[in-house]
Amino acid sequence: MSLFKARDWWSAALGEGEEFDQGCLCVGDVDNSGSGHDKVVVGSYMGMLRIFSPHANKSSSEGALMEAQLLEVQLQNAIIQVEVGKFVSCSDLLHLAVLHPRKLSVYSVSGTAGNVEHGDQYQLKLVYEHNLQRTACNMTYGTFGGVTGHHSLCIQSMDGMLMFFEQDSYSFGRFLPGFLLPGPLVYNHRTDSFLTVSSARQLESYKYETLAVATDAENRQDPDLPQKTGGKRLTPDWSFILGEQALDVSVPSFSHSSASIFVLGERNLYCFRDNGQIRFMKKLEFNPSCFLPYTTVTDGTTNLLLCNHTNMLLVYTDVTLKWAAQLSFVPVAVRVANFPEIKGVVVTLSSDGHLLCSYMGTDPSFFSTPKVDAREADYEQVDAEMKKLQKFIREATRTQDILPKTDAEEDLIITADVSSSMDSPSQALIQDIDGLPVPSVTVQVTVKASCVLQSSKLTVRVQPPLAVTQDQFALEPMGFGASAVVEFSAFLNGRYPPADLTGDITVSYSSPTGVPRVHQSRFSLPLELVCVPSSPNKNTRFKITVDTNQPPVDLSAIFPEFAAKSDDNDGNGLAFQFLSGAKVTVQASKTSQRYRLQSDSFEDIWLVVKELVQRFDSHFLDLGVKDFKKSFSGPLPLQDYFLSVDQHFQLRVSAQQYQDLLSERAVQFRAIQRRLLTRFKDKTPAPLQNLDTLLDATYSQVISLAEAAEETRLQLEEAFVRLRSATHLLVLLLSLWQGLTPDQTAILEATLLPLLQDTPQLGWEESCDAAVSHLLRTCLSRSPKDQATSLAQTGGPVLGLPQDTTRLKKHITVLCERIGKGGRLSLASESNAPVPAQVQNLAAPGGVAPISELAGDQEELALPQEATKFIKKKQPSKKKKDKEKKDVSPEATVKEETGTEETVKEVKKEKKESSKEKKESKKELSKEPKEEGKKESKKESSSSSSKEKKESSKEKKERDKDKEGKEAGDKKVSRKSSVKVKEKKKEPEAAEG
Repeated sequence: MSLFKARDWWSAALGEGEEFDQGCLCVGDVDNSGSGHDKVVVGSYMGMLRIFSPHANKSSSEGALMEAQLLEVQLQNAIIQVEVGKFVSCSDLLHLAVLHPRKLSVYSVSGTAGNVEHGDQYQLKLVYEHNLQRTACNMTYGTFGGVTGHHSLCIQSMDGMLMFFEQDSYSFGRFLPGFLLPGPLVYNHRTDSFLTVSSARQLESYKYETLAVATDAENRQDPDLPQKTGGKRLTPDWSFILGEQALDVSVPSFSHSSASIFVLGERNLYCFRDNGQIRFMKKLEFNPSCFLPYTTVTDGTTNLLLCNHTNMLLVYTDVTLKWAAQLSFVPVAVRVANFPEIKGVVVTLSSDGHLLCSYMGTDPSFFSTPKVDAREADYEQVDAEMKKLQKFIREATRTQDILPKTDAEEDLIITADVSSSMDSPSQALIQDIDGLPVPSVTVQVTVKASCVLQSSKLTVRVQPPLAVTQDQFALEPMGFGASAVVEFSAFLNGRYPPADLTGDITVSYSSPTGVPRVHQSRFSLPLELVCVPSSPNKNTRFKITVDTNQPPVDLSAIFPEFAAKSDDNDGNGLAFQFLSGAKVTVQASKTSQRYRLQSDSFEDIWLVVKELVQRFDSHFLDLGVKDFKKSFSGPLPLQDYFLSVDQHFQLRVSAQQYQDLLSERAVQFRAIQRRLLTRFKDKTPAPLQNLDTLLDATYSQVISLAEAAEETRLQLEEAFVRLRSATHLLVLLLSLWQGLTPDQTAILEATLLPLLQDTPQLGWEESCDAAVSHLLRTCLSRSPKDQATSLAQTGGPVLGLPQDTTRLKKHITVLCERIGKGGRLSLASESNAPVPAQVQNLAAPGGVAPISELAGDQEELALPQEATKFIKKKQPSKKKKDKEKKDVSPEATVKEETGTEETVKEVKKEKKESSKEKKESKKELSKEPKEEGKKESKKESSSSSSKEKKESSKEKKERDKDKEGKEAGDKKVSRKSSVKVKEKKKEPEAAEG
């Protein structure tokens, strides 16, 4: 038994098909037994009135329920509200007031002792009733006007009239000002005023005295008409704007020290003083259904019960949650009652007639845990178990999956079967592109259920510009072992090739327990869906070479469906003609183990090289070759890739410009319309002053701009698909170049392709730049210090359309360079090296302020465009570089110094300077002028007199800077000067080597 579950003390199910609401429940000693024990009175919208005297449930039989039920009467009209009070003059007994839509009835409940085994008998006797002229909504009662000894009644009608009754006589009626819909109504006996929440969503208080002297309702049916009879206009004593509709209002009267007014809103709980000042307000994180302030524990605080639509019963002390208990239904009314066996029972009623008397807490448990026999611990077994658990923990922390993998059996199995032949006839919407017929292929999907499935829906998604004949299927309910088969055709629906030939199948369904679930599967479409065989082309613009460690393979065996239709039968070359116009040629070397792919379109090579690599893997796997490897040795085609990036960026800029122009013209068009409308409405005709001509011209511009914006949007979609293809190709070449693992390839692909589609709010350029910058500052950073610095920084600029792509190109270039130097891709920030102790305080709160990397990015990540040509797999050693520097002319040395400035800065960050190295560097600084003089004497033979003057001026500037550095001692040195010191430091080391 859960501690946080309401304990069932007594319960009953009231009728079938009956409805109940907030006012249908009340508790009190309605039969005037004098014992002080409460009875539960329940009325329904079906006119059934029931009175219960609950007892502890010995059993849930019908006999126990009938024993607790005192009275059940079927009234002629629906019961809106029931209340217990002193409603009869010259009598101090409690009576029952029942509110019907058009009638108010007051009854007396009396019981007589029975002389037979059936027990006592109870009777319901009508004392008086009032027929209402207006449809009633709710009512309240109290000692109106300070009269003691009996209670008066106030009824609110659906049209906003308050009708006052003193026992069996009607007093007066008043209309509420500004009324639209009725709200909760309650009487505050401390201030002798009535509280309600109007349709303006504000709490209003009306004094009884003000209502009594206001305009008579019978003489004034409409409050907006001018006042004809004597009396004052009705205005609230005070009001407070809630901003939401109120569910209930309560004025507790158990303590004068905590005089408060509670209002339950749709999302907030309010507490006011009697003068309308707010005491507190609590924002609720759930949808409340009803509430009840029931007692005060300490002066100034109030305890209240609050029920919500998540079947919870919450206990609050003002705004502090003290307890929570789970119910089996959503209550619409809650009361607290005292019964003979127990006091303080919570009585709740649901809308369908579930009446529950419960209490919170739990019964004491008499179960005691049996004593376990003591035994000696086997330390070897404990040690082995500890090692096993540590191994599980390491494997669990090493995985980088967001969702855990489950070993449980799936509820359904999805199988997708792609036909091996094209459809005849084709189902494509576009029958031919540039004279080439557009084929289609049939995909058959089989869904097999392992349990009962309800509300199943299958959705198919393919990459644009691919399309399917039907993308959504509604599946029939399936039992255990049942299966459903659907078919659809896929085809090309655009004039450019897709970035991926895979499709996704998603099945959403409900489990037998009603839990919604989703199951996904993937299928691959054939390459011949988007291209046809053709004759090889030798003169192309873009070329890529893939190396393998196995003898060359006959391409006709790898692509049999294309070789059968190709004109070239030697098996060394195949050509793939895309339906969009580009042609990709694959050439196999006869002597070496290389394969060359060439085309006039850089992006179109992606699909062919991907298919080639996949078929190579399956071909050699079928042959039993386990050590098959493939690689890429040539320089990365970054400049070709950047052309796709620039084209996509220019289209984004154009689309944004069209949107801005379109918004300006639309504003101008609406302004002209307003002016014309003003002229046409004017009684005195005035000349239009060519406004109609301007309106026509503006309308033509709006239409033209809209068409241009739509055309640019279509071009942008095509450019993004081509950019995705180029990015996939670059990722594949990087993985072949450095032999990346599948996990590292997935990280790289997620970094360079963070979006599946462009949106006006977030584009590919800014997303990719943020992802690449994150890798460069974490797993691909140069030192642990940089990692700690990046971890200490929080937040960042808001992503938006950049001004240009220069920064993005530099970041991608540096990313490729660091991967080429052995950088390891990992999602863990501490993947390269542990953070030393002296650097940990950088990321600690209250430590050193975060180091800004903006300036560092501008200098460190800056690479010349020619540097991309020199990215290779192996880097030459330092000695070879020094020898090459000596043999090259002075002009080349100047270029090398500027080109290798980035590598010098890397050496600076990777090496930690000790105190001895600082002293040695100071000594070397003093020797530099001599060594530089020697080198310059060697360079004079090949340099002109003008270059000698420039070099001498540079030497003077460097000597001045060195002198300033010596005079400053251990003061901070700028980044550029430190780089120059490192360059000068390397020259004597190379000479010694």
